[in-house]
Amino acid sequence: MKTTIKIKSIIIIFLLIIAAVIISRYFIGLHFKKKFSVRPAPNVIVTEVKESIFYKSIETFGTAIAQNSKIYRVKKREIVGSLKIDGRFVKTGDLIATLKDNKKVIADFNGKLGKREIAQGVLGSDSLIITLDDLKKIVIDIKVPENYVGVIKKNLKAKITSTAFQNSFSGKIESVSSRVDPSTRSILARVIVNNENFKIIPGQLMTVKIVYDEKKQMGVPESSVTVQGKNAFVYVVKNNIVERRNITTGKRNFGKVSVLSGISVGEKVVSEGVSKIRDKTKVKIISN
Repeated sequence: MKTTIKIKSIIIIFLLIIAAVIISRYFIGLHFKKKFSVRPAPNVIVTEVKESIFYKSIETFGTAIAQNSKIYRVKKREIVGSLKIDGRFVKTGDLIATLKDNKKVIADFNGKLGKREIAQGVLGSDSLIITLDDLKKIVIDIKVPENYVGVIKKNLKAKITSTAFQNSFSGKIESVSSRVDPSTRSILARVIVNNENFKIIPGQLMTVKIVYDEKKQMGVPESSVTVQGKNAFVYVVKNNIVERRNITTGKRNFGKVSVLSGISVGEKVVSEGVSKIRDKTKVKIISN
């Protein structure tokens, strides 16, 4: 009898211990669930939706040529006095050189002077070649693939760059050939470039970007757009709550994507922190 009571007591104590463990684990779990389920709102950077200029472009290259250039060839033995040629700027009518028998070499237009010596032993080595280049306007002849024949036309804008300069130059197409070159399957066009500061010099290789199909459209940073399969979307922020919004995209220029539909000008979209949020997430805006 005593043994039976003892066994029952042990069983009851064991069950009480198990119940205590279960209850303790429940309350501990509830505590940690409450502690870690309340997470701070993720920090995001937002950008206002604005209209920007988007365009397509054709990139090619060509050699810079002075729009107006002239060569003066004089005999060295006929030159009177010393010459100041290299890098000298002259105006129309300025004296370039004085020759024997009261002859003079006069500048036909404003420009920069240069000279070329003819190597000894070569026919004409007794002569000096003086060049005059009008550098205010530079022309660049470019070849454009024939599949752009329907696009390339006079007065299209051009952006000209070179590894020699940090800034770009503005230009436009001055003329377009009426024929496609069958050997290169390209069409020749001439670009005229403003060179008021005389930075570009004849002979430089320049990269030319022809701009066409310009349109003013809504734009958002590329970092704002998430693509899943055939769908693209952004997160629009209102009252610190994000809303996933499907959009239709267009051209891409300079780190921006044009948006054809799905959002409106003036709305704000998440541009940094996209990976940390989901639809209806509450966020903290740290910059806009």
